[in-house]
Amino acid sequence: MSAELRRRSVQCASPRGLHRMAYVEWGDPRNRNVLVCVHGLTRCARDFDDFARAMCDQYRVVCPDVAGRGDSDRLPDPMLYGAPQYVGDMVALIARLDVEAVHWVGTSMGGLIGMALAAQAGTPVRKLVLNDAGPVISKASLERIATYVGLAPAFPSIEKAEEYVRAVSAPFGPHSDAQWRHLTEVWVRKSDDGSYRAHYDPRIAEPFRAALPEKDLELWAHYDAVRCPTLVLRGERSDLLGGETCAQMASRGPRAKIVEIPGIGHAPTLMVADQIAIVREFLLEGES
Repeated sequence: MSAELRRRSVQCASPRGLHRMAYVEWGDPRNRNVLVCVHGLTRCARDFDDFARAMCDQYRVVCPDVAGRGDSDRLPDPMLYGAPQYVGDMVALIARLDVEAVHWVGTSMGGLIGMALAAQAGTPVRKLVLNDAGPVISKASLERIATYVGLAPAFPSIEKAEEYVRAVSAPFGPHSDAQWRHLTEVWVRKSDDGSYRAHYDPRIAEPFRAALPEKDLELWAHYDAVRCPTLVLRGERSDLLGGETCAQMASRGPRAKIVEIPGIGHAPTLMVADQIAIVREFLLEGES
């Protein structure tokens, strides 16, 4: 068992050709128990470093950079940035891993990708964790995200970049200075001119803004088709996933187990011990 990450990539197809999706992997590469962890809209695979270290004693933990983010290729057509492409890419990833089944932890967008994949006939998803994600996405949260997604500010120093991350990610809740620095360092890259910029394709904002709904976005058909055991984490102050939606999720579809994280908005980062413990207990329950 290795607590050090390994960098890998897989070739994926789109209507406009091939692109490379990067991922990092933790734990024994021979372990057939695979845990896939997928990040939020503008974030990256390395958000899960602390969580992966905590879980790689039991799982081969695989954390992809969704297309257009982190070390993955950018897509030639920005309108391809959406769930159909992302789900297809994840199917290619799981095939590359050569396993028949996976557990899935997805934060925000990563949860929606997991929900869409888990809803498919013959899905490889055996347990699903939706981290502040569900079948109703509030219009208010989408409008909030639209105010910053796709912006590409340049920061003169890593300290200034961290100030920005702390501001836009304030709903993540309290974190240590080291944790905030990590969340910043994995999110930016240093440019040739010495400045720091967010390491994702700003064009992901084009389909996001084009699809902004006039009311809350509802995806109940996907959720109701999920059959595997499901855990929902909700930040107590989340503006994306409402308490009423969670109550419905507990009573229909896979009848998810709901855990609310006090003092947190959108979304829990799974960097702190109590959050990790909740997910770990759910994933390991009933496993030999």
